[in-house]
Amino acid sequence: MRRYAVVIERAERNYSAYVPDLPGCVATGQSVEEVEREIREAIVFHIEGLKEDGLDIPEPATLAEYVETAV
Repeated sequence: MRRYAVVIERAERNYSAYVPDLPGCVATGQSVEEVEREIREAIVFHIEGLKEDGLDIPEPATLAEYVETAV
C-alpha cells in the first residue's frame, strides 16, 4: 500500500485535486467529499495505466504540512 499526498483546491464553482507525485493525476468534484472519492479512483486508474504501459510507479515523496503565520 502506498500513501500519496493530495492537494485539494477550491475553484470558482467546485473543487479540484491533484497528486504531486503522479503528474497528470487530477480530479474534480462539487464538494470536498466528492473530490476525495474521485481522486482515489483517479490514483487507481493512473497507476493501472502506468503498469499497463510498463512504466515505473513513482514512490510517494511529497511532504505536506500546514504553516501558521502571524499575519
